[in-house]
Amino acid sequence: MKKAIAITLLGLAVLVGPVVWQFLNFDPKAVPTSGLPWQIETLPGGESRVFDLTLGKSTLTDARARFGREMELAIVATPTEAGNVEGYYETLTLGFVAGKMIVTADLPQDVIEGMRERAPKTEYMQSTTRKATLAEADRARALAAPIRAIAFIPSAQLDEAVILERFGQPAERIRVGENLEHFLYPTKGLDVVLDSKGRELFQYVAPARFDSLRAPLRH
Repeated sequence: MKKAIAITLLGLAVLVGPVVWQFLNFDPKAVPTSGLPWQIETLPGGESRVFDLTLGKSTLTDARARFGREMELAIVATPTEAGNVEGYYETLTLGFVAGKMIVTADLPQDVIEGMRERAPKTEYMQSTTRKATLAEADRARALAAPIRAIAFIPSAQLDEAVILERFGQPAERIRVGENLEHFLYPTKGLDVVLDSKGRELFQYVAPARFDSLRAPLRH
């Protein structure tokens, strides 16, 4: 996942009181069979399906049909990156789990750069990260693009025990700084980021593309 996505998500994270009950205390009979953050189906060919969307095949249009037309579509970028075309939901309820979501389109860098040049409006989000509104002519191409990654920020304040209960033991754990620890699940295409000072973050890619999540943590 590129730096712009991580900066965007950290900027969107808002501290609220702990509501871990969303992840632990519920009626098992009311649990849906799919669509929850820990319900990840791995598919032949290195793909995966989460939130009823197949990463690499389902499109942003499919995500909008699944979650609603309130999706905010824009290019988010740092000064050193072409950025990513992202569909953002301020609030979603997935079964009994609420949170924010960002759906990232899989588009070539040169296409994204062209979209930035044609953007009618660009504004700062935080620090030097910018959000560029897509021109109307570019929206259709963005919505037709396959989904490269999904990021979800649950409203619930989680801890290590809840992560292990819901997702199982990770293949690897990497601590970054004092506050962040990554729980890596390569066979699921999942990186769960535990933040002791803020909101947790779930990052999903197709398992075949897991190195895009793992590689930035090697340094």
